[in-house]
Amino acid sequence: MENEIFGALRESGFTFKKRFGQNFITDRNLLASIVRASGVTCEDSVVEIGCGAGTLTREIAAVAKRVVAFELDGRLAPVLEKTLADFPNTQVVFSDFLKIDLGKLEEELGEYSVIANIPYYVTTPLITKLIEEGKKVKSITVMVQEEVARRLAAECDTPEYGAITAAIALRASASIIKRVPRTAFTPRPNVDSAVVRLDICDGRLEVKDRALYLKTVRAAFSSRRKTLENNLVNSFGISREQARAALSEAGIDIKARGETLSPEKFAALAEALSDKL
Repeated sequence: MENEIFGALRESGFTFKKRFGQNFITDRNLLASIVRASGVTCEDSVVEIGCGAGTLTREIAAVAKRVVAFELDGRLAPVLEKTLADFPNTQVVFSDFLKIDLGKLEEELGEYSVIANIPYYVTTPLITKLIEEGKKVKSITVMVQEEVARRLAAECDTPEYGAITAAIALRASASIIKRVPRTAFTPRPNVDSAVVRLDICDGRLEVKDRALYLKTVRAAFSSRRKTLENNLVNSFGISREQARAALSEAGIDIKARGETLSPEKFAALAEALSDKL
């Protein structure tokens, strides 16, 4: 595959651009293992984000019923025409996934899974969009920098645990399923990567107001050096007495910091805050 892909890249005059975070993988065994780990079958529709030269896209298309692949770099159009020529079940959309109307895409696709090899700078907004806006997404399998992977799958009260971890927990369980060394990529990045799978399970947390839960999480981590009480006062504009009352109702120490709260505690805190706003 490597000779074929890089031959197509050379023929098109393609050059890698750092601003797109382009790091391609050509090892078919590795790519196939990522698709297997995603759990995708012949009955599934898949959205791929950042399809690059189409190496992962081909492995997905060989298994899935349908693939809609998003790519930001239009220079890859002639390359993808060649690499995906044998896969009529694949559609490439040259657009920024973060700017699309996800509702319209879901109307067309129905239920779907997401697979993506994405650069660090877009990881958090991408997952946030899917978690907050996606109504029909079943699973999200992403390859990201290893330290980011640890953050996505972190346990509470650890250095890696943060707002994105607690936000994910609202709808999904996250696990690291594969580590990928930097030597697997071209060009070679400066860090190793890992594949994280997020399985969507709506209702895994008892939350009456999802928007308030997410706002509570963001408030808690708005300043990691401050106590939860101070962050609630600053973010919600409530009095210190109201913040303490909410913490007490949720069974949380008034001196606690955000990273010590489990997703279940965040849900209880959001509920306690609901009648104080």
